[in-house]
Amino acid sequence: MNTISIELRIKMFWFHSWTLQLGKRSSTLLQRLFCEVASNLPVLTLFTKKPCPLCDEAKAMLEPYKHKFVFQEVDITLPDHLIWYERYKNDIPVFHLNGQFLMKHHVDLEKLENQLLNIELQDGDKR
Repeated sequence: MNTISIELRIKMFWFHSWTLQLGKRSSTLLQRLFCEVASNLPVLTLFTKKPCPLCDEAKAMLEPYKHKFVFQEVDITLPDHLIWYERYKNDIPVFHLNGQFLMKHHVDLEKLENQLLNIELQDGDKR
């Protein structure tokens, strides 16, 4: 082996180790960032817990719109999400769009459509 391939392997190992550690600490954030960059779509976050029949209904209502946003779920009962549990334990389902509160208790399709359209128009103005 030559020196370049050893150096390259060391750098690749370091990068792989670094990304694994970062991924373990903030896998949800990384998924969101990669999804946003890859798709350039808004992110709709559902704050939920198991079981949540209202959340299941809400997800079914959102199915026809899934091509308009990146969907992510946050289980508020997980230890890393204690702040969300304290905030939303009696209000799920709760939705945020691009990190901003959007709606709770049920899906308001008109509100969602309006906010998605506003984001699309804002993105169009930036181009």
